Amino acid sequence: MSEQKCRKVYVPVNLDVDAEGNIRPRLIRWIDGRVYEIDRLKHKCRAASTKVGGCGIRYVFVRKYKGKRRDVLQKED
Repeated sequence: MSEQKCRKVYVPVNLDVDAEGNIRPRLIRWIDGRVYEIDRLKHKCRAASTKVGGCGIRYVFVRKYKGKRRDVLQKED
């Protein structure tokens, strides 16, 4: 079995911000042109990236139509 290499990639994200300042990602544009529509946000928490380093807010979501779980980390300054 081959080992999958991970790397940090910055990608454009469309999001909504409500009146209280809460952020909700809606759409992610991957570097190769793919677009991930976010169907449902499952979880949001402060977390570290165990694979590529760094810390921030982790958004765990389900992709629209595919039903696959994905994680995105919003980097904190």
